[in-house]
Amino acid sequence: MSQSVDSPAKERLSEDDVQAIDELREVQARLRKELARVIVGQHDVIERLSICLFARGHALLMGVPGLAKTLMVSKLAEMMSLKFSRIQFTPDLMPMDITGTDILQDVANGRREFEFIHGPVFANIVLADEINRAPPKTQAALLEAMQEQNVTVLGKAFHLEPPFLVLATQNPVEQEGTYPLPEAQLDRFMFLIELDYPSEAEEVQIARTTTGDALPQLDHLLTPGDIIRHQNLVRRVPVPDHIYTYAARLVRKTRPSDPTAPAWLKPLVSWGAGPRAVQYLILGAKARAALLGSYMVRLEDVQEVAAPVLTHRVITTFAAQAEAIDAKSIVRRLIEETPA
Repeated sequence: MSQSVDSPAKERLSEDDVQAIDELREVQARLRKELARVIVGQHDVIERLSICLFARGHALLMGVPGLAKTLMVSKLAEMMSLKFSRIQFTPDLMPMDITGTDILQDVANGRREFEFIHGPVFANIVLADEINRAPPKTQAALLEAMQEQNVTVLGKAFHLEPPFLVLATQNPVEQEGTYPLPEAQLDRFMFLIELDYPSEAEEVQIARTTTGDALPQLDHLLTPGDIIRHQNLVRRVPVPDHIYTYAARLVRKTRPSDPTAPAWLKPLVSWGAGPRAVQYLILGAKARAALLGSYMVRLEDVQEVAAPVLTHRVITTFAAQAEAIDAKSIVRRLIEETPA
């Protein structure tokens, strides 16, 4: 992502854009209704996945096994007529297992030629299951595809067809034998989406729906062309000047060396969020506004996306860890204390 952001919007949306936002709001409502046929609860997670998709951002999903992460992502791809692939990351996974490689093939007249065989990254939605189980070189191969929308194999570049979304999962419990993502690579993810256990009523409903007949096929609501059109629409959603200022001030307060950082934060945070966080706050707010049918970004849109944008970008100190203070609670307090 470039370091430029949209200029402060002083224009109003065109009539076509207004109609397109109304259409997107209806699509989001239908998407929720369709997913509810196979996914119980997880309403916030579904909304945040939709925000990432239409904002062209990638997401890191954090949750224990059995919370339907794979099912949710595959059904989302099914409804949007997108090609879906799942990569199970393991310690012996090599970069070519993700990107693909040249294979020597027989051709006419007994000749042989190298032919490139596409890897699982050549899809629209890629689920990178337990990304922290693969070594750094393999992680880097996927992160290059995320950032550049290209794959380089043996000196040759291959373009990934849009829309392209990577959803990586991590198990927060078992960390033995893993390769944690460095902060610079974590910064490539727009959102950190945390999945929690379902309520008792939801768990009963899960047991009912998953222990009977096969899960239903969901309706196709969008095509790849529709998604790209809506992604372009999200970029045109107007943002008032004071929203840009609020987003920048909120991010700057996460940095302990910044003069605006509150005194209580400085002993708890070693590194704060970088400029990419401001960009993702604005893009996430634009996508949320459009999905809710709003024709302009409001303050509450930024506040709602602040936690998933900032949590994995705030690095706590040993003192914070000793006091059981995590980045999520720090971000929550910053949001409460930062005036509009």
